[in-house]
Amino acid sequence: MLTFDQKLSIIESFQELERKNVSMNRVNFHYPDSSYDKKIVVYHLHPNGNGYVYGEFLDGYESDGKGMVNIRDFTGDELKTIIELSIESLTASNTIESAIIEDYKDERWVNTENHTLILVHEEDSWNVYAGLNLDGTFLSYNEAKQYLEEEGFRKR
Repeated sequence: MLTFDQKLSIIESFQELERKNVSMNRVNFHYPDSSYDKKIVVYHLHPNGNGYVYGEFLDGYESDGKGMVNIRDFTGDELKTIIELSIESLTASNTIESAIIEDYKDERWVNTENHTLILVHEEDSWNVYAGLNLDGTFLSYNEAKQYLEEEGFRKR
């Protein structure tokens, strides 16, 4: 098992993450450029070596109810890999999504099969996109939210 200092050294090598000290000598690392409301990549790294990395949408990792993966027994390479994947999962996945979103407020919604829809507030309406295809247009956020929930999607 890596020590706290070894884990800290690996995590701090990711220049895109910002360190935030929290209670009981624990440390969080935020990804301020996240395309989502979720910004924490490393959560409660503790001097005893325990800690978590956000991995809710990563394949091959067991996450808790908050989408966090325990990294207590990770090797250096495993830690680097999961952090890279976590950052990637919080980044707009492609230029097509970026073109749709532009400077508008957006949210990503995911279903149990990991399909993603993007909800974008454009001008006076809320539009739901599946890739480049417009899936629906709604007059209010609540209407769009209700539609997405009825279709089995949840906010990412």
